[in-house]
Amino acid sequence: MSAPQTPEVLWAQRSNATEPAKNFIYLTINVPDVQPSKMKLQLKPQGLSFAGHSDSLKRTYQVDLEFYAEIDEKESKINHTAKSVEMVLRKKELKAEFWPRLLKDDKKYHFLKTDFDKWVDEDEQDEAPEDDFGGMGGMGGMPGMGDLGGAGGDFGGIDFSKLGGAGPVEGEDEDEDEEDEDEDEEMPALEGEEEVGSSSKAKITEV
Repeated sequence: MSAPQTPEVLWAQRSNATEPAKNFIYLTINVPDVQPSKMKLQLKPQGLSFAGHSDSLKRTYQVDLEFYAEIDEKESKINHTAKSVEMVLRKKELKAEFWPRLLKDDKKYHFLKTDFDKWVDEDEQDEAPEDDFGGMGGMGGMPGMGDLGGAGGDFGGIDFSKLGGAGPVEGEDEDEDEEDEDEDEEMPALEGEEEVGSSSKAKITEV
């Protein structure tokens, strides 16, 4: 078996000194085609450990993160998709200031990147749209306080059996039908062809 790969990790954040729900970290671990039964995520106040395997890609992923500051794992949320594991991690300490970085260690890591789709500057976050976490399952009350190994995890009610083998793309059948109809139509006569055909008929009539 090949050595585990470190998956790409994207992150962004919000901060708030008075409202806990607006004081959190966005964290996405990109691990395509890793089924819930093939992954284990342990979330702790100081960090997380993730391991997963993709049968289709024949690839094993593993990453351990130690956060800059503590999070409240019971108030954090998770959503598993066919491409990634998305998390909203509640910061434990209420502060108006951003964390200066995600990890305790200030080293540069090649796998850790800013999630520019979710990032806003610290002085502009009040203008950012409200975040909707309705599709994310809560972490509280789960075995091992965030241990998502096997089928015990709450992944927001997603039916993973429907993730693969998707049906045809909308409009695809219609395009094929139109192509078939086009093939059935007679090709238009080339320039001069009609006249030749007419004169030939005329000659036969004369005979």
